[in-house]
Amino acid sequence: MDPFQMVVAIVVVVTIGRVLQARYGVRRDWRGNEYSADRDNGASAAENARLRDEVRTLKDRVQVLERVITDNNSSMRLDQEIEKLRSKDNA
Repeated sequence: MDPFQMVVAIVVVVTIGRVLQARYGVRRDWRGNEYSADRDNGASAAENARLRDEVRTLKDRVQVLERVITDNNSSMRLDQEIEKLRSKDNA
């Protein structure tokens, strides 16, 4: 193995190691000590709660839309359902 191939092999091994560390959340400072990558858990928890509420709202809207589309009623019912959705958005 010539020196160029050895350098390329070392770079590949180090790169794969860094990718695996990033993938599994292992963080190290400049001295090599591991530390937790969790930052601002309070804000993350609040953001998670907000996103859960938004997902729940969107699921409810999808259920209504599925029901409206699968029903074979007149366009009047469709107009009522759309107005209900609009009133929920404004509230």
